[in-house]
Amino acid sequence: MTILSFIFAQEDPAETASAAGKAIAVGVGGGLGAVGAGVGIGIIFGKVIESVTRQPEMRDEITSIQWLGFALTEACFFYGLVSGLIALFLA
Repeated sequence: MTILSFIFAQEDPAETASAAGKAIAVGVGGGLGAVGAGVGIGIIFGKVIESVTRQPEMRDEITSIQWLGFALTEACFFYGLVSGLIALFLA
């Protein structure tokens, strides 16, 4: 008998599988959210570089819009992460 089977022998296998499934779902959801945020931020900064090279006189205005887009993209990731954690612990 291995150590893991001894630990899990005291619990219901269905509950253990359910808890593992929830943990995997939160991990996958958080990972996909991070990838989405990374892609969004990359697009934002790439377009800012492109915009500043085309119109350098508008650099200050473009930069302020850039940081707003960055903050909103990160906020979407954190909302997804928090909702996933809430679902993990309350469901």
